[in-house]
Amino acid sequence: MASPAVHLFRKDRVSDCSGKPDTWRVPVHYGLCTVSCNPLRAVASGGGGTGCGGHEFRGQRMSHLDSVAFAILAVSFLIVTLIGFVSARWRPAEDPMHLNEWGLGGRGFGTFISWFLLGGDLYTAYTFIAVPALVYAVGAAGFYALSYTIMVFPVVFIFAPRLWSVARARGYITPAEFARGRYGSQGLMLAVTVTGILATMPYIALQLVGIESVLTVIGVTGTAHGTLGKDLPLIIAFAIVAGYTYLAGLRAPALIAFVKDGLIYLTVIVAIIYIPAKLGGWAHIFGTASAHLKQTNPETGKPYGSLVVLPAGEWAYATLAVGSALALFMYPHATTGVFAARQRSVIRRNAALLPAYTLVLGLIALFGYLARSVPAVNAGVKAAGGNAQLSVPLLFQHTLPDWFAGIADAAIVIGALVPAAIMSIAAANLFTRNVYKEFLRPAASPAEETRVARLVSLVMKIGALGFALELTKTFSINLQLLGGIWILQIFPVIVISLYTRWFHRFALLIGWAAAMVYGTAEAYRTPGNGQAHFGASTAPVFGHITYIAVTALALNLVLSVLFTLVFRAMRLPDGYDETRPADYLADPVPGSAIPAGAAGPGAPPRVPRTAFPAGPAGPGANNHVPSGAWNWHQLRSGHGKHSTRNGR
Repeated sequence: MASPAVHLFRKDRVSDCSGKPDTWRVPVHYGLCTVSCNPLRAVASGGGGTGCGGHEFRGQRMSHLDSVAFAILAVSFLIVTLIGFVSARWRPAEDPMHLNEWGLGGRGFGTFISWFLLGGDLYTAYTFIAVPALVYAVGAAGFYALSYTIMVFPVVFIFAPRLWSVARARGYITPAEFARGRYGSQGLMLAVTVTGILATMPYIALQLVGIESVLTVIGVTGTAHGTLGKDLPLIIAFAIVAGYTYLAGLRAPALIAFVKDGLIYLTVIVAIIYIPAKLGGWAHIFGTASAHLKQTNPETGKPYGSLVVLPAGEWAYATLAVGSALALFMYPHATTGVFAARQRSVIRRNAALLPAYTLVLGLIALFGYLARSVPAVNAGVKAAGGNAQLSVPLLFQHTLPDWFAGIADAAIVIGALVPAAIMSIAAANLFTRNVYKEFLRPAASPAEETRVARLVSLVMKIGALGFALELTKTFSINLQLLGGIWILQIFPVIVISLYTRWFHRFALLIGWAAAMVYGTAEAYRTPGNGQAHFGASTAPVFGHITYIAVTALALNLVLSVLFTLVFRAMRLPDGYDETRPADYLADPVPGSAIPAGAAGPGAPPRVPRTAFPAGPAGPGANNHVPSGAWNWHQLRSGHGKHSTRNGR
């Protein structure tokens, strides 16, 4: 979830700076996991080198190899590779061939590890590239990312502990399993699974954008001829990531996240102090940016951008921020980070501590203004076809010593590897638990599940690499744009259902399907960036430019309420709820993790699985422990009660 000049906020006629009517195209998750930077490309295509550029990286190769920066980048990558393979022996599992171990790191990460894991998961290389690129191109619009990341963690603080508790009590590995357990609906489970996988694939591919921008600037991709030669560094990098992820699972990105986040913090602190001093101070930097943004774009006759968001753009800005905040933790890789935590309190502590990354994000966004103040960066962006995604690597190259520019480039590249690994693991968990085991091999053993998940994670990486290398960047970003719109539509099934089961399962399915169709169709019919379709993530609604995902969510909720009333009146069966009110407050007894089937004489009592309608258990009730369930203690009275239709 993208970028506009000042005139992009006008309600009557919005332009992408190319002189064509457009709406405000903003990436679904700007500042965190992803940024569909089409508007930046749009701004650049007609703005004399001020946007992302509608051109592909291919054909924009820098011919000179920066040997110092490349050497440091190569050494950093080698160190990370060794850490990735060694991580298989870090916190060794009793049974490594169990999906709880491979896919969730044994569900044993404490506050410190979880903080780095979630930070590495949510703040990616594309964030490092695209947020300042947007600020570079159009100014204030780029700080939408800051608003969004400020709002997201209070939301997470409220609902994520409940989701973690019910997943731990019931042995759920994916949010789709919660949907099935809450409503007894395989349809809702498939809806969450399909949405999660579709939204994740282009997300992984876009991590390559950050890597490719760095390689382009330091000249690596320009040192070989032919398709294989120029893409070989990317292929090697993803092959190595696939290798240690296959071996170590979630432990690999969790351990590498320490290096990744350390490099990012070091780079940001040094750059935000050193570069402004070298450029003449912040007064000069903001003055230069303001002077450029006020200039008239010859293609449109309007300013390039502004240092503040104009009133006409406030509604789009607000809906983008709110919608993105609600959507972020619907992504499979975000919930994987949550489920991997050791205790409920870890989630709350991290929700309180993760805003430290938001502070860093604000400083990263300022890199856009720093880059605008360096004439050599402006010239490099213009020479590359107006590709503003090169602005940050070019900034490092032209203002920092070669050796530290290599460290900064390593931070960006490693920043792509951690989230890519987590995303592929999360997608593999979804497929294995909710498609393979649910429909293809219900009797699959834990070892078989793990083998399948490992293979699927490889397929996800290969598919993402194919997206990046074979398909045009426009197509990949269009898919990410749709992914951001789609992923928000599972919010009622996951978050709202943590607090109530009032909705009918068929009504939720209808609401989800209608919102998916509406969101896809609305994005398809929205022009912009020189494209007739998929040109923006916002569209006019009742006279206001609004984020399409938010509009689709409103339609989703309205239909879910209406059809619930209809189905209740028709007395249609609404499935069973296998969860209990106490499940939503469950917390494991420290050190009492018990893999399924491991209980022996004197073992603590386990949580029964209650796969029958609300009410007392009947004959033949399925009371086995779900795979991966942990022992837990109750925080409230009511042990053994089953949730009713309106249960929590």
